[in-house]
Amino acid sequence: MLASQANRVMELGEWEERWQDNRIGFHQPEVHKMLESNIDKVLASRTGVRFFFPLCGKAVDMKWLADQGHSVVGVEISEMAVKQFFEENNMTYSEEPVPAIPGAKVYKSSEKNISLYQCDLYSFSSSIGGQFGAIWDRGSLVAINPKDREKYAALIISLMAKDCRYLLDTLLYNPELYPGPPFFVPDEQVQSLFGKSCDIEQLQSVDALTDRHRGWGLDFLTENVHLITPKSV
Repeated sequence: MLASQANRVMELGEWEERWQDNRIGFHQPEVHKMLESNIDKVLASRTGVRFFFPLCGKAVDMKWLADQGHSVVGVEISEMAVKQFFEENNMTYSEEPVPAIPGAKVYKSSEKNISLYQCDLYSFSSSIGGQFGAIWDRGSLVAINPKDREKYAALIISLMAKDCRYLLDTLLYNPELYPGPPFFVPDEQVQSLFGKSCDIEQLQSVDALTDRHRGWGLDFLTENVHLITPKSV
C-alpha cells in the first residue's frame, strides 16, 4: 500500500504556488474538531504550554490556543500564509531575520505569544526554537514527501520536551486511488516512526469521507488521532 505513494514528491515551490493561487482546500476556517475534543488530554492540567505547529499555514487553532494563555511557535514555507494569519486575525506583527537560517524570517505577534518562522521545516531545530510541551500535527506528517518521514520524525522527537504531548492526525484511505497529498499514513508506520522512543495511544478514529474526497476518487477515508509521549527513562 505504501509503495504506490513512496516516490511522490511535492517541491516547496509547489506549496507556495498553492497559496498564491488560493488552492488551499486543506485550510479550515474553524478550530479543528480533533484538537477541540482532545485538548484536555494534550494539556494534562498544564497551563502556559508551549505549542509547536509544523507546517502551520494560517491555522486558526494557533490563535485559539494563544487566547487561552499558551504560546505558539509555527513553521511555514509560505510567506503569504504567515502574513494572512496575522492580517485575518487583526494582529499586528514584527518581522525579523533568523540569523541561524539564511533567508528565513520570524514573524512575531505584538499582542499574543505567537512566533511563526517562514522557512523550510528541516532548517528549524531545537537550537533555534527550543523544545515544546505540546505539538499539534494536522496536515503536516500527511503533507510531507513520504520518503522524508524518518527525517521528519527525528526532527519532531528532537523538539519534544520530556513532558511533551504530541497530537498527531493521520488519514487512512486506498492510496492506489489518489496520489496525495494529503498522503496515506498507516498506524503501523506511526508505530515504526515513533514507537522506539515514545508511547503511542490512539484517541479517536472517525469516518471523515466527504463529497470533496469522493471527488478525488476515494471510497473511504478514516481520520485517526494519536497521542504520542516520550517514554520515561
